[in-house]
Formats: sequence, structure tokens, C-alpha cells
Amino acid sequence: MPTTDDTTWLAHAVDLATANVAGGGGPFGAVIVRGDELVSTGQNRVTRDNDPTAHAEVVAIRSACSVLGDFSLAGCTLYTSCEPCPLCVSAALWARLDRVVFAADRDDAARGGFDDREFYELFERPRTEWTMAVSAHPLPTGFAPFEAWLAKSDRVRY
Repeated sequence: MPTTDDTTWLAHAVDLATANVAGGGGPFGAVIVRGDELVSTGQNRVTRDNDPTAHAEVVAIRSACSVLGDFSLAGCTLYTSCEPCPLCVSAALWARLDRVVFAADRDDAARGGFDDREFYELFERPRTEWTMAVSAHPLPTGFAPFEAWLAKSDRVRY
């Protein structure tokens, strides 16, 4: 159920996205909030940093983890100017965010020249139909890193 706070934080994310366009970046902005506290912000830095993973949501997640000193953002909400692409949804899941709230959706993104629908649709097709080959090549030592992990008594579980 949307709240007044949702509207306020989403407006902040949209303002960041619009400002980023004026500054030469992509039209995406995000904020991460814990309770009523702003933890971090992010703006799309893909072309600025030549980093295809520097989406606004990922930038905000990286910053929030640094600010909070934890890889888990449980208890936090991600507000983003546009529906997160599969990369950003995955990052939000790995970060253990409680909620993700977005303003524009994937259809709006497509109208704006960003067709994230292609990636959502790609994951629904068998990998044999993808334009990029993704295949397994098992090695006898392939499980060795996991054996080392499982044997490590002081590992930090995530």
C-alpha cells in the first residue's frame, strides 16, 4: 500500500534521475531509506564510468552497504525512478532489501528508449535461443572453491 513517504522518496529519486540527464547521465535515479532516514542515493553512471553495471539502483546499493558497513540492507527500502531491470532486481534481492518501490514502469522505459522488456523476455526463453552463448563446462576441480568455503569455519554467511 503506497504511503505519503513513498511519494516523497519516489519524487526524490525522480528528481535525481532528471538532474542526472542534465548532467550528461542516464535518466535513472534511486534512493535507499531505512525508516525515515536517507541512507544513500544513486544515479545512472553507465556512460560516465564506462561500467554497464553502474545502474542507479546498483550505485545506491553499493553506497548504502558502505554507509551501513554491511552487505545486508534488511530493514531498508529502495525507491527508484523506474522499474528495476533484471540486474537491479537481482542486486536488490542479494542486498536483502525489504521493499522496492518504483515510479515509471518498463513500458515507460521502452518509450524513453530503454527497452528492459527485452531482458525480462530473454529469461523466459531457453538459453539455446539467446544471442549470447551461456554454457557449462564442468571441470574435475569445479567444486573446489565450495569445498574450501564449506571447510572455512569463520566464513561469513550470506
